[in-house]
Amino acid sequence: MSERDINILLVDDHPLVRDGLRARLEAAPRLRVVGEAGSAEEALEQAGILQPDLVLMDVNMRGDSNTSGIEATARLTQRFPGIAVLMLSMHDRPEYVTQAIQAGARGYVLKDAPGKDIVLAIDTVMGGGIYYSAALARQLASPPAAASGYGEGLTSREQEILRFIAAGQSNKGIARELDLSVRTVETHRLNIKRKLGIEGQAELIRYAIQHASP
Repeated sequence: MSERDINILLVDDHPLVRDGLRARLEAAPRLRVVGEAGSAEEALEQAGILQPDLVLMDVNMRGDSNTSGIEATARLTQRFPGIAVLMLSMHDRPEYVTQAIQAGARGYVLKDAPGKDIVLAIDTVMGGGIYYSAALARQLASPPAAASGYGEGLTSREQEILRFIAAGQSNKGIARELDLSVRTVETHRLNIKRKLGIEGQAELIRYAIQHASP
């Protein structure tokens, strides 16, 4: 990706958290915090004014209207589709990830993650990928408790690959985990999209996320 600076808007209702995040982010090359917001309303206003590349959004952030970070993300991505949103949360429950992706977020990172993981998450999202903290990726890659109906019409291998897609794994990563060739994984992905009537990669990832949680 380009070596230009990445402009970031921090959204969290705790000023001390924002101060800590700003310090961690600005210690990394190319990351520039251009603004802060403590509520959904302020986030939308600042996003319109500043036009950042990425918004780092707290999941539980609430403002005067009692709007959650996930609801704010849905409004923000609808109004400003060119701005990426990366969710930041204390919660590692898969349902939060599902809701965040449905709202348009491109990643989900835990607040207790090391600073280098947050930087990696930002680089991944700005490079066009989707990022989850490692603990979440492992949960999403695990078979759901109620497997029936998951990827209905797919083979067991295709369902397995779908779970890895939900966990943000690349074709190369899936191939390594399942001891397959990259070309075989690519073929499986094409078959999955054909069987599910899905066109693009983004739609496939969204489907995988929405159906990966128990």
